[in-house]
Amino acid sequence: MVGMMKYVTDISTLDALYGTPGPAATDKIARSMTTEFRVWLERCRFCILSTVGPEGTDATPRGDKEPVLRELDPGTLALPDWMGNNRIDSLRNIVRDPRASLMLFVPGSNNVVRINGRAFVTLDDDLRQSFEVNGKHPRSVIVFEIKEIYTQCARALMRAALWDGRDDSEGLPSVGQILAALTEGRVGGQAYDEEWPERAAKSMW
Repeated sequence: MVGMMKYVTDISTLDALYGTPGPAATDKIARSMTTEFRVWLERCRFCILSTVGPEGTDATPRGDKEPVLRELDPGTLALPDWMGNNRIDSLRNIVRDPRASLMLFVPGSNNVVRINGRAFVTLDDDLRQSFEVNGKHPRSVIVFEIKEIYTQCARALMRAALWDGRDDSEGLPSVGQILAALTEGRVGGQAYDEEWPERAAKSMW
C-alpha cells in the first residue's frame, strides 16, 4: 500500500488545496520579543528545540523549574544545556548549521508560541555561571537569535485534550524494557528502571 501512494511534489497543489491563509495567520509574526510574548517567555518551563544537520533533523525537549529560556535582549534568547544523555545531537547540529526553531508550551494553555531563527553554542563563563543551580552550571549555553516569533493555532492541543488530566501512561513500555529489547538484554532491563529515579534526581542539574 505504501509503495502505491502518490505524494505531493509541487507547492501549487498544496496552495490549490488549502487556499489563502487569513490575516490572523499571516500578520501575526513579530521579529523580536514583544511585551505579550515576554509574558509567555516568563511562564514557559518547557519547550521543544528543533535543529538540522548533515545527518538530518532533530527535536529535543528542554525543561527547567524556572523559565526554560532567558531573554538577553529583545532579539536574543539563552537556553542552558543541562545534564542529559551526552549524545549532544542538537549541539552538533547547531555547530554545523545554525538554523533552529523553538516551540514554547505553558501548562494549561492550548496556545503554543513558535520561534524560528539561528542558534549558536557558547562556553562563555559569565553566562554559564549566571544559570547556577545548587552550585552547578550548564556545560554550555545555546544562544538563539530570533528571526520570527508567533503563536500557533490551538486546535492541535484542543484535539489532544492535552491538559484535561487524562493519564495514558499505564502499560507503556519502560525505557529499561525498550533498551533491553533493542540490545538483546545487554543494556537496560528492570535494574535500569529501578535505578533511574535516584540517578536522575542526583543529575538533574
